[in-house]
Amino acid sequence: MSTPLAVPPRAATKARTFSLQKRTVFLVLYLVFAVLPIYWMVMMSFKTNEEILSSFSLWPQHFTWANYKVIFTDESWYSGYINSLIYVAINSVISISVALPAAYAFSRYSFLGDKHLFFWLLTNRMTPPAVFLLPFFQLYTTLGLMDTHIAVALAHLVFNVPLAVWILEGFMSGIPREIDETAYIDGYSFPKFFFKIFLPLIKAGVGVAAFFCFMFSWVELLLARTLTSVNAKPIVATMTRTVSASGMDWAVLAAAGTLTIVPGAIVIWFVRHYIAKGFAMGRV
Repeated sequence: MSTPLAVPPRAATKARTFSLQKRTVFLVLYLVFAVLPIYWMVMMSFKTNEEILSSFSLWPQHFTWANYKVIFTDESWYSGYINSLIYVAINSVISISVALPAAYAFSRYSFLGDKHLFFWLLTNRMTPPAVFLLPFFQLYTTLGLMDTHIAVALAHLVFNVPLAVWILEGFMSGIPREIDETAYIDGYSFPKFFFKIFLPLIKAGVGVAAFFCFMFSWVELLLARTLTSVNAKPIVATMTRTVSASGMDWAVLAAAGTLTIVPGAIVIWFVRHYIAKGFAMGRV
């Protein structure tokens, strides 16, 4: 019986080098494709409208900070960022507070209809926001909650709580149940066990869930725009109303878009390790 021919070491090295080069080229092309729109928006924020509409250039020919000055001095602009941060913070805190006990129940107990209830929660996350728009509008109009921060925060719970429960349940299921039993044998009450022992073990899951709750509320437009008008109008709604008699203010809009990226980038920086762990566990 003939033996298979061995691959020469030099040929194997060339094959690995070629494969590495292909992956490198693909990665570079992907990064360029992903970063180019952000770079273009940042460069536009330092241009004037005349330059944006009249010429094509990779960097500003007449560098200006006037667009950012408009945002930081015009209340209609900077109040949008404040309003967004307020209702996003409220929503994230409530979402995690509600999702933690719910996820613990799904991960530790079996009860009648538990799988069906868990699936129903996920279907709420899959539903388009427009489906809930009319019920929320009528309910908030009746209760006098229109144009308030809590109105948007509560509306976003419909989508963020199921997502947070799903993420946290995956992290909690990875914690052995023996830890719960040992803590109870040692005399820990449930609140003391949960906050002192269990919660630190799933802090990565809490970070990942909080990140996705933050990002959804930060970028969601339809509910935030419909349920607010003046007092609680978020930045995403303000950015859609930049058309005036003189046309679209592209430069100010680019500056606003650049500043909109900053909060998300800061959150990603703080939870980047937790997000990587979430990917490793298959829950992100």
